[in-house]
Amino acid sequence: MNSTDFLKLRKFVAPEFIFGLGAADLAGQYAVNYEVDKVLLVTDPGVIAAGWAQSVMDSLARAGAAVAVYSGVSENPKDYEVMAAAEVYGAEGCGAIVAVGGGSPQDLAKGVGIISSNGGHILDYEGADKVPIPCPPLICLPTTAGTGAEVSQFAIVTDSVRRVKIAIVSKTTIPDVALIDPELTTTMDARLTAHTGLDALTHAVEAYVSNASSPITDMFALSAIRRVGEHLVQAVAEPRDMAARGGMCLASLEAGLAFSNAILGAVHAMAHSLGGYLDLPHGECNAILLPHVMAANYDCAPGRYDAVATALGVRPDVLAGLDASGRKQALAGAVEDIKRRVGVTRGLGDLGVSRTDIAKLAAKAVLDPCMLTNPKALSIEEVEAIYARAL
Repeated sequence: MNSTDFLKLRKFVAPEFIFGLGAADLAGQYAVNYEVDKVLLVTDPGVIAAGWAQSVMDSLARAGAAVAVYSGVSENPKDYEVMAAAEVYGAEGCGAIVAVGGGSPQDLAKGVGIISSNGGHILDYEGADKVPIPCPPLICLPTTAGTGAEVSQFAIVTDSVRRVKIAIVSKTTIPDVALIDPELTTTMDARLTAHTGLDALTHAVEAYVSNASSPITDMFALSAIRRVGEHLVQAVAEPRDMAARGGMCLASLEAGLAFSNAILGAVHAMAHSLGGYLDLPHGECNAILLPHVMAANYDCAPGRYDAVATALGVRPDVLAGLDASGRKQALAGAVEDIKRRVGVTRGLGDLGVSRTDIAKLAAKAVLDPCMLTNPKALSIEEVEAIYARAL
């Protein structure tokens, strides 16, 4: 970065957030602050089984707020699920939305807010700054530590006809308040903890090397990378270790603030294609693609990627003694080491991706808006090659 790059015009948006043990108990208090009689609680079956949805409903009931529930949320939320939930919101006379869960319920809740205020179909709002009317109050309580949806201006929804994930980017989708309680993440199993944690790492890395980064997003991104390196392995090994869980929640929050404002890159563009076309798990796709995309991008942002390696624990004196190829390998090694230690060792082929899928996946990925902020302009042939190496 040049010495005057910090003078470039940048915007930073963020919601109010409450962080720490006990934050979830404030759901009712915040709901009644918006002076609504009834809220739509958006969640999924796993969160209901874990007991967190009921816990939040109890908080809402104690505050005197009536609750309608929508729980038909799939892992990659679909356009028709958004529309079904919006119907419930209107039919039940709701005035606010509470999302309890990972990125999927939160993204779906954002979609409900868009439709309830603006009408039409959720796919009408694909792209940036296409949501003219502000959404109703939205309270998010994340039960995973990775997506950053609770503080971001992104809503990701699958177009079920085109089989592609669309991105809706608007400050109107930013939650009014995020209640981030590490206790809610303790029921994640090891696999989900690993996948969501590596999603947070990918958010932070892509935000840091983004061509829309800024000193503010850099601060959050690097801190998030360090925290993932410090806490993810322990959070997977000891799910009740609240220091590790809290560290990962904070990493997810910081990464969310970073990518919401600096946007993302080729990893997410390619993962969105995989999720939309083949309905694959987002966090694991990111984890598989990250080292390969970093290798493809490295020569366009070597100083930035070296800083990522340092944040992951590679000693600066070791990096200083290596040529560019060696530094690139050290970075990949640091990421692969974390992946191995948390049990994420599969390739795309293990998820069912075949070479015959690659052309369609790449064609969709190059059109994803996240490609615009990737540090390198990747051709469709280069994207195909990355998919092939990740099989």
